[in-house]
Amino acid sequence: MHLGKGLMNSSPGQALFGFLLAWYIRLVTRTTRWNIQNGKILTDLLSRGRGFILITWHAGWPNTKSTRPTKTLHSLVSRHGDGELVARTLRHFGMVMVRGSTQRGGKDYEPDRQKGGAAAMRRMLKLLRDGQVIGLTPDGPRGPARQLSAGVISLAQMSGAPIVAVSIVTERHRRLRSWDKFRIALPFSRGAMVFARPISVERRLGEPAREAARLRVEAAMNQVTDTAGLGFGDLP
Repeated sequence: MHLGKGLMNSSPGQALFGFLLAWYIRLVTRTTRWNIQNGKILTDLLSRGRGFILITWHAGWPNTKSTRPTKTLHSLVSRHGDGELVARTLRHFGMVMVRGSTQRGGKDYEPDRQKGGAAAMRRMLKLLRDGQVIGLTPDGPRGPARQLSAGVISLAQMSGAPIVAVSIVTERHRRLRSWDKFRIALPFSRGAMVFARPISVERRLGEPAREAARLRVEAAMNQVTDTAGLGFGDLP
């Protein structure tokens, strides 16, 4: 037990597990028959060269690789907990990591400066203004599950970039007993990938309007999640 935990916490161990997890994600992606809904939303945004924020719930983040964007995806990865393993895994797909975290509340919606949030926010703003794509799990890294962090709204306000919610579900999967009911996709399955229409957030909003925008994006994320899982009877 102690040996396994020590290996997981070591740099060589995380590199090994990241490689194996990336290999497994590729296996699932290539052996799944995908049904894509509203995929034109993604291709249209990419063809216009406009930066946007791609979000999905934490329970299904490994499946984001299946979206296959033609641009490099810059992914915000927390410095907390399993963030290093996630970063090592996603790098195998050519993704670029932005390390940091944002607070899950507070009326000013400021980045968590103790976890590199301020630097991460500045980096993401520059990338979005340069037409890049930012990937986020807005209920991570610790939840509550399926509740959108206000930091996503701040990022959309300051950058002017639209938010696109996506949910990716496979019929064959296993759920963990974690806070987010993390979903492990299994290979040789059917899969659904559902995109929501882009949502833009005005730069100048009062507190009630900003909370209304947060709830609107959260509802869109939950709707695509339920739609993707509905065909497989996979509802929370």
